Amino acid sequence: MSSTTDTKATVSAAGEGKTDITTKSDSVLVSSQGRTTIADTVVSKIAGIATREVQGVHAVGGGASRAIGALRERIPGARVNQSQGVSVEVGERQAAVDIDIVADYGVSIADLAAGIRRNVINAVERMTGLEVTEVNIVVHDIYLDDGSDDEDTTSEPATTRVQ
Repeated sequence: MSSTTDTKATVSAAGEGKTDITTKSDSVLVSSQGRTTIADTVVSKIAGIATREVQGVHAVGGGASRAIGALRERIPGARVNQSQGVSVEVGERQAAVDIDIVADYGVSIADLAAGIRRNVINAVERMTGLEVTEVNIVVHDIYLDDGSDDEDTTSEPATTRVQ
């Protein structure tokens, strides 16, 4: 996704003449004409939209962020927060993405996670030129289309059966 370009820099040491050094830049975001910086919120929105496009994703975000998002959406004129449930770390050339989702019941979670990863990596790399190093996905819940959207968090076992 990235291209390698040669960048020529002139360096002068104290008491010495100037020396030309050619360095390699592995990013289209850094060139001899300047540097492009992409904010975390841009990558977060791209990843959020790409996640929502995948069939089988019911919602993006954990319980608290979805509850706040639902309240926010009820305010007249409020926009949907596309980066809800997505956190990113963005460097000069790379990005790492963490996504929290609720999956539809009956969907293969392994296939869903692979589809989300593929879609997010393609979208972020295509639109930003950043290399996506990892996409971590946490499935917080399964949505049952039976008229209820409640999370069952009150019935935790007294002892843990598996570690």
